[in-house]
Amino acid sequence: MYQVTFSEQSMLELNKLDKLQQLEAIEPISSLKPADLEHPREPLGTFTRAGHTLYRLRAGDHRFYFETRGTEAIHVLYILHKNSLEDFLLRNKLPVSESQLAEQDSKFWKYLESLTKK
Repeated sequence: MYQVTFSEQSMLELNKLDKLQQLEAIEPISSLKPADLEHPREPLGTFTRAGHTLYRLRAGDHRFYFETRGTEAIHVLYILHKNSLEDFLLRNKLPVSESQLAEQDSKFWKYLESLTKK
């Protein structure tokens, strides 16, 4: 298991939930093992952004975007409610079933980065 840390945006998103919902939301990411990241399968995915390997974990109503830090830590960069991602895809006229394509689109990352400025 990994030590899990959260960005400011991630903490803001988690703080919108009550304590029980927070525990339910973070349980899947806190249970990840190195083997899970070596051979990701749904609901876990991997992709490359600016030369870095990033991961996406679908956990209930939330999507966690994270990176590994060394061999013992995961840093959650962004947490999105699933409806936020679907809204983004619809606004940008991308089919919801092609969400992985959105992760490669610069508009998607500009949207995520804008969340940290709120």
